[in-house]
Amino acid sequence: VQHLEESGGGSVQAGGSLTLSCAASGSTSSLYCVAWFRQAPGKERERVAAIDSDGSPSYADFVKGRFTISQDNAKRNLYLQMNSLEPEDSATYYCTADGSGAWHYPCSAADYTAWGQGTQVTVSS
Repeated sequence: VQHLEESGGGSVQAGGSLTLSCAASGSTSSLYCVAWFRQAPGKERERVAAIDSDGSPSYADFVKGRFTISQDNAKRNLYLQMNSLEPEDSATYYCTADGSGAWHYPCSAADYTAWGQGTQVTVSS
C-alpha cells in the first residue's frame, strides 16, 4: 500500500483557482486508477474526477468544465486544477489510487485502496 499525501488546499474567494497535488511515497510503483474525492461536513464523500488506466479522465457533472485532473509522466503525482471555484466546492479533498501499483484496466471503485489524509478547500462568497 502506497502512502499518498495531498497539498495545495487553502482559502479562496468565489471565482478563484487552486491546484491540488498528490504525491506518492514509500514505493517505486506508479499510480494507476487514480481519483480525487471530496467530502463536505454532513455530506457523503463524492468522486470529483478520475483517470482510468488507459489515461482517460472522467468528471462529476458538478465540476465539468471547471476542474482538470492530470498526472505527471512518471505517474507518481496526481493533480487537480480547480478553476471558477464556488462556495459549494468547499470540502476536504482526498486523492486515492490503487494501492497495489499494478496496471490493470478498467478501474473500478474497489481499486481505490490507498488514500491521502485530505486537504481542506474553503471557498468564500
